Amino acid sequence: MKQNHLAFADWLTARAQHIEQTLDELLPPVDAVPSRLHEAMRYAVLGGGKRVRAALVYAAGQACPFSGHAMAMEASLDRAAAAVELIHAYSLVHDDLPCMDDDTLRRGQPTVHVRYDEATAMLAGDALQPLAFQFLADMPIAPALVVQATQALARAAGSRGMAGGQAIDLASVGRTLTRDELQQMHGMKTGAMLSVSVALGGIVAGASSVARRALDDYAQAIGLAFQVVDDILDVTADTARLGKTAGKDAAENKPTYVSLLGLDEARRFASSLRDTALQALAPLGEGRQRLAELADFIVLRDR
Repeated sequence: MKQNHLAFADWLTARAQHIEQTLDELLPPVDAVPSRLHEAMRYAVLGGGKRVRAALVYAAGQACPFSGHAMAMEASLDRAAAAVELIHAYSLVHDDLPCMDDDTLRRGQPTVHVRYDEATAMLAGDALQPLAFQFLADMPIAPALVVQATQALARAAGSRGMAGGQAIDLASVGRTLTRDELQQMHGMKTGAMLSVSVALGGIVAGASSVARRALDDYAQAIGLAFQVVDDILDVTADTARLGKTAGKDAAENKPTYVSLLGLDEARRFASSLRDTALQALAPLGEGRQRLAELADFIVLRDR
């Protein structure tokens, strides 16, 4: 599972392919009733994406020594990675609905409500969320760790995490936010799910308190950096490269790091967050390699 011999790009591709296969196996089949709903769920989850959240789960688990059975850890990391990908997918399905961001393109394909219909898209998101927690419940690790993982994901996805951040985002259209307000919004909307991806890897591995603090500090920085770079790409990349509608934030007068700081300062801020993330990993020793490479990937990506 560690695949330390692989170059980072090959490792990331291998992890993306692995979680794609895992999700394909774990999601309900299309021929199971209700078939149209299951088809929409699979459409929302499968078929691409950077799989950064899943990669963070694997990298964090790899960074921490594990004294248990290797097969149990691998199976648990698979389910934890699948769970965060399902929560992420459900959030995108709902965010794209006309009552929210009203977007028609995701990963270069029609969004779920365009491909199917609004009611089916809503139900697909509704069904993906509890399935994520079922995956965590099925992890073959100590029950106390399963509880910790479930609590962590619930907090990250709820009103004080991703859902709350989206609520703030919707309420902030046309407003000028302070830097602290913008950081709070993005820390909840985007950062919480990236942070919990790292946390879940540590929980599955039974990480020490020192390792968990290092992972948390890293995750806080990289979660914010991800959103800063997203804001930058919204104004510097085109729709074909992004796989979603470019320039939408500016067109809808949404507050972003670029609108608040300017493009150059936003780039400097992302770079400083990358430095902070890398420094946080020091206590993890040699195991930090993949997390460090993911920090570089997140900040230096062009889509």
